[in-house]
Amino acid sequence: MDSDGTQDARGTHANPVPRARSAMPPRPTEAPAVPPLPDSSAFLTWLRTPRPEAAPGIWRFGHVPRPAEEPEETPNRQLLSGALIAFLVGWLVWSLLQNGYLGAWWALPFKLLVPDSWRYTSSEIGNLVLYKGYELLIALVIMVAVGKLGRWGEVWRRFVVPLVKRPQPRQAPVPTAEEDPAHWNQLRAAGALDAAERLAAEARAGLMRDVDHARIARAWQGVRGGRFSLATFTGAVLQDGSAACLHPSGERDLPARLARHDLVTGQVRLGTTADDARNPYAYRGTGLGLGPELLGTSLLAVGPAGSGKTGTVIRPLAESLCLHALAGRAAVVVVGAAGAGLGPADSYDVVVQIGNPESVYDLDLYGGTTDPDEAAAVLAEALVGDLAEPHQGGDTRRSTTVLAQLLGPFRAVHGRFPSVPELRGLLDGAPGPLAALRKGLEDSGQESLLRELDARERQMGHAGDVGGVLADRIALLDRPAFAAFFQSADSDPSGGSRPFSLKALDHPVRVRVDLPQRGHADASRILARLVLAQFTASVAVREDRSLFACLVIDDATGVVTPEAVRGIQRLRSGNAGVVLTLRTLDDVPRPLRGPLLGATGCRMALAGLTPWDGQDFAEVWGKEWIEARDVTDRQIIAETPAGKVLHAVRRVITGKAPTARAVTVRQVERERWSASELAHGVPPGHAVLSLTSVTGEHAPPLLVDLRG
Repeated sequence: MDSDGTQDARGTHANPVPRARSAMPPRPTEAPAVPPLPDSSAFLTWLRTPRPEAAPGIWRFGHVPRPAEEPEETPNRQLLSGALIAFLVGWLVWSLLQNGYLGAWWALPFKLLVPDSWRYTSSEIGNLVLYKGYELLIALVIMVAVGKLGRWGEVWRRFVVPLVKRPQPRQAPVPTAEEDPAHWNQLRAAGALDAAERLAAEARAGLMRDVDHARIARAWQGVRGGRFSLATFTGAVLQDGSAACLHPSGERDLPARLARHDLVTGQVRLGTTADDARNPYAYRGTGLGLGPELLGTSLLAVGPAGSGKTGTVIRPLAESLCLHALAGRAAVVVVGAAGAGLGPADSYDVVVQIGNPESVYDLDLYGGTTDPDEAAAVLAEALVGDLAEPHQGGDTRRSTTVLAQLLGPFRAVHGRFPSVPELRGLLDGAPGPLAALRKGLEDSGQESLLRELDARERQMGHAGDVGGVLADRIALLDRPAFAAFFQSADSDPSGGSRPFSLKALDHPVRVRVDLPQRGHADASRILARLVLAQFTASVAVREDRSLFACLVIDDATGVVTPEAVRGIQRLRSGNAGVVLTLRTLDDVPRPLRGPLLGATGCRMALAGLTPWDGQDFAEVWGKEWIEARDVTDRQIIAETPAGKVLHAVRRVITGKAPTARAVTVRQVERERWSASELAHGVPPGHAVLSLTSVTGEHAPPLLVDLRG
């Protein structure tokens, strides 16, 4: 049985294998190399660790909730001085009582309550003990009173207890069978007792890892949702144990992990929220964890080169999404420059290395569709989307019409879409290709398509025709380095092409697309726009939206277009999201910066941001009401000779004139993070991050240490 969302056995591994016609390799016949199994006690400890509900972005694994508001804490100096003064006051009161300066009233209770026969007994020792006992009682009353006033208990807890008490390692209590997640009670409640016993035994024996647990839990969701039968699920578990419901690749884990992951909550830890006054108290010192519930609103990270976008943000997120894919929960496509450090090839099922002759896979230029209009819309967005006006009906619409006028007739005649050289010839208006296309349409009697072709030929002579612009852009892909690429399966009769199409997002596939940066920067931007356009078009028509789909683009320079922003806005409803990084917001057209920041629910500003970029973030994060304190010092003027002498002595001792301090408290509205603070107040290795979940929960901008 395949796990939920892994029914198709296509798309499994990135290692070179003989070329075949399908876009994805078959299920491996031999078991892949399995990383070492975890220690059973370590796995059970991980599984049983509490994960309390928390605010968005808090790393829930082992989290200890903090109060929403910071408790008022007396400064150490004030606390110690108050305790000392209280002690001196108590000692003074006791001394005055002992020497009779306060009278004998304090002994009145002793005289009234103690019988005369006790006080005037013949035993002097007894009288002394009785009287001294009463004095000790009075001393204890004074000590308790001054100790409470001087907060001796807080002094003890803050300064003495940490020195005396040695921290003992906490042993997590073993939960009962009803509360133990390793007991698989949900299976037992549904009647799958044998399957539950098998999984519990393998967990105790150390044969189960976190990916296995997440994958089987995902498959059980499919059973509860009616996609699989209970008998099929039980049979698979009894046969394979914790290796049941495998990913089509047969992999049970990634070759290596760099970040900390918690597949129970689906989070990956990116760092630690700084213990800074600008962060809410409940977040200070907690781990920062992101999961699909946050990435479903999309993430935009902006920072200069060297600020850590790839190493501390993109790589951990890509690694987490690949683990989710192995668990049957997600489909991920990672796009970046070749050698950008997006993870080893063995961590992916498909690696498309455009421009590399050794690449096993290709990229389908038309996204696997057979509809000419859909193919034209996606291709037009890739070719000239960056030239479109930031309003509906720019150049993209006219370019879509031009491409549709050529793609429709060509497919009707040849049964496939044109290759890159063929499309370039048609857009250039070469007489030979157009005449051959016309003859094919006439022979097949395609009158409606002939009218399309006639319209295209009439427009070629106009000065405002966009065909020339499209031809110039497609020429960037018609280079010798790309001669073996951009073939569709039906355009390669030899069957040697293995094009990848984003139509495969119905399955938990792991894909990495390496763009050719050196010497082909413009072509790389076209290809990045092509992948983004195909992604937004594909996730909207997926049949199984329970599978989270995510596109990660490392360096989205030239990728953000008006249609791309509209597509990002629609992803949340399709259980999908994108992760984009930029060196600066100047890489986005000015009219699109606000809509882009508004379309992404999670926004990250890394250290080294420019002030003008910080201004855009400051505007989108808005303002908040805070309590401002204005302190003014007013010089005191002495009116009496004694006062003047006292002020002169004080001025000689302190070197300052006597002043009286006035404090004014008022509510003011200020920016959460100003442009200057974002540009100059974020330490290296840190970032300011705001979060929004798919359910609408918000987290204010947080200062985060990405190295923690």
